[in-house]
Amino acid sequence: MEFLLVIVLVALLGGGFLWWRREKAARQVRELADVRADAQRWYERLGGQVMNLQGDEPAVRQALVDAGERYNAAGSQLEQARTVQQFRLARETALEGLAYVRAARTALGIDPGPDLPPLAAAQGAGQLTKEREVNVQGQTFKAGPQPGQDTPYYYPGGRMQGRPVPAGWYSTPWWKTAMGAGVGVLGGMLIADALLSPSFGDPGYAAGYEDGMDAGGDMGDGDFATAGDPGGGDYGGGDFGGGDFGGGDFGGGDFDF
Repeated sequence: MEFLLVIVLVALLGGGFLWWRREKAARQVRELADVRADAQRWYERLGGQVMNLQGDEPAVRQALVDAGERYNAAGSQLEQARTVQQFRLARETALEGLAYVRAARTALGIDPGPDLPPLAAAQGAGQLTKEREVNVQGQTFKAGPQPGQDTPYYYPGGRMQGRPVPAGWYSTPWWKTAMGAGVGVLGGMLIADALLSPSFGDPGYAAGYEDGMDAGGDMGDGDFATAGDPGGGDYGGGDFGGGDFGGGDFGGGDFDF
């Protein structure tokens, strides 16, 4: 009798383990399908905007170029994605592209559309609320909350060399490794130190800067580095850069958020 009870118990435990394994696998399949569909949805919306928007103003053109680059990257990421994390990275790229689309629409003087989900890369970076101008190594650099003839480059917020860089419009994309102003990474950090100094008394940026520095321990030097941020990490040169993901192609979509 005891032997039979042991056999029954073992059979029940084995059956329960197999059921648990099947349920776990089914949950993983559902989760993967959900994140894939979510990333695809944002990617298609980005494509629709990139294809339909146009403008002659430098700020509009530049924002659309950046949006197109994110669209290409997101398309390639979706093609190569096999895991939940990779689909989430593709979603982040598409959302970043849509942030540039909103910037282009703002520069065009039209409704930017509904707010987007927050970018992981921009967490704690804040936003510029005041215009600022500095001179670094004999060159003038400007930044502000609105696009202008002197500030045609939009940045949705992120981190550079571990420090938060607020969302706003800049006179040159100094955060990139190959900068239009012809200065290197050291020069870029000098620009950042001067342009983003708390001495400007910008409450919108100051609050974000403090939050960003508080979060710096968890976010590290590049865990959420964006495609325009040379900080590295999962969102930079690793999964988003030349490692797992590459270029892509343009396609259609819509804009209804």
